[in-house]
Amino acid sequence: MKHFKLLHNVLLATLASTCLLSLNVAYADDALKMELTVNQVIKNAEGKVIYSPVRTAPAGTVVQYKAAYTSTINKDINDLMVTLPIPTNMTFTGEALPASAQASTDGKNYADMPLMRKVNDKLVKIPLSEYRSLRWNIKLLPAYKSATVALNTTVN
Repeated sequence: MKHFKLLHNVLLATLASTCLLSLNVAYADDALKMELTVNQVIKNAEGKVIYSPVRTAPAGTVVQYKAAYTSTINKDINDLMVTLPIPTNMTFTGEALPASAQASTDGKNYADMPLMRKVNDKLVKIPLSEYRSLRWNIKLLPAYKSATVALNTTVN
């Protein structure tokens, strides 16, 4: 039950994720619809990846958060910035689709992956466990079309 509540909270947090739009004031507030799916990532005996809806998951399970953004207006949307948080009870695996995602350790400052920091005058990679959110720039979302982003995490 603990994992179900955890995944439920993660789902709610993800639904409430920031969606920064570079839209003109003329656009309606409901210019964009987002649909989130949460699936367990499973490799079958042939090595093919299968996605299965998940409600509970034990530690070590790989879970994919996938958000589909659909334009609901008769106008193209340019430079759409979308963000998905990485729940505190999850560790980012390093897999993001599209791979052009930027990452953040604080939800405010984003940079290309892998994130780096200076330690003893050397640049070192920041552990994936410290990543807190990913952000994508969808350059063009045509009228009434969809774009999908996804990230994989492991349950701690």
